[in-house]
Amino acid sequence: MKTLLLAASLCVMPLWAQAPPAPAKPKPTPPPARIREFKASRATLQAGQSTTLSWQVENPTTTTLSSVGSVAAIGNRTVAPSATTTYTLTVRGANGEESRSLTVTIPGTTPVTAAAAEAPKGIPRMPDGKPDLSGIYNPGSFSQMFGGRQTRGENTPFTGKLKPGAEKYKVARGPNDAGQYAMCSPTATPGAYFVPYQWQIIQGRDSVVILYEYPHLFRAIPISTAANPVEHPEDPDPTWMGNSVAHWEGDTLVVDVVGFNEKTELPGGFRHTEALHVVERFTRVADDFLEWTARVEDPNVFVEPWTISRGFPLRTDLQSMSEFICENNKDYKDLFEKK
Repeated sequence: MKTLLLAASLCVMPLWAQAPPAPAKPKPTPPPARIREFKASRATLQAGQSTTLSWQVENPTTTTLSSVGSVAAIGNRTVAPSATTTYTLTVRGANGEESRSLTVTIPGTTPVTAAAAEAPKGIPRMPDGKPDLSGIYNPGSFSQMFGGRQTRGENTPFTGKLKPGAEKYKVARGPNDAGQYAMCSPTATPGAYFVPYQWQIIQGRDSVVILYEYPHLFRAIPISTAANPVEHPEDPDPTWMGNSVAHWEGDTLVVDVVGFNEKTELPGGFRHTEALHVVERFTRVADDFLEWTARVEDPNVFVEPWTISRGFPLRTDLQSMSEFICENNKDYKDLFEKK
């Protein structure tokens, strides 16, 4: 009998080992950017008259109108062309772009095409000359998804290398684990920039406030100067978002963060200790684009510091962020399918 069972197992095991792997789930495709409407209140004018161009677009990251430049996703603009003029509206999003043109006719004139767009705007600045970083920015997906713009070091992978004996800090999720965002806990930084929700900078002379739509978080960060130096507390109480102090290095705002608790998770699937130290760098490289890097260090966990980079397009179509109410999902774990 034992010989028979052994022979049977030898026959079955190769078949089991050669079973094809389960097909990977396709990644969701972002909705396409598209123009719902682009029209003129009057398509034919007499010299000296005006008309109103109006438009509505969907799923934009940038929307531009020829001769004007960046515009909101839903808006209008009054124009008074001196000759028959063709205007073009272009919307660009995470999934492609679309353009549509219309012509305003003035009989008896030579047709012209409106300028493709205004010259690029300079980087906005505060009264003291420092760059004004204020604005609402798109979430932390790679920026090539938002119109193809590249950022220095943008594709930097999560390169954290665990110290020998620190394997327990690598996150391993079970089949019923809904993930780090299931309990609506604060994300800390740099995790705050890796959720699919907008975030906003409000900049003042002596401080900067960063608002995160998910999960309705904020950071109020003092800016240290020679005239008004600001330092971390000598022994900061550990918190979810840590203690942040900023200073300027040229046109880059550098934010130094310490004093984290041990409850948050780093991008790439790592836990950390209270020794976590993050240095963020914010640089507005264009009127409508922000570069961000974060240097991550925890001597109890990683062999050496590591850096991640992202690019964030400015949402010119948004005046404010939406309210976000996060419902703790941990109480629904019993409803997950058991396998």
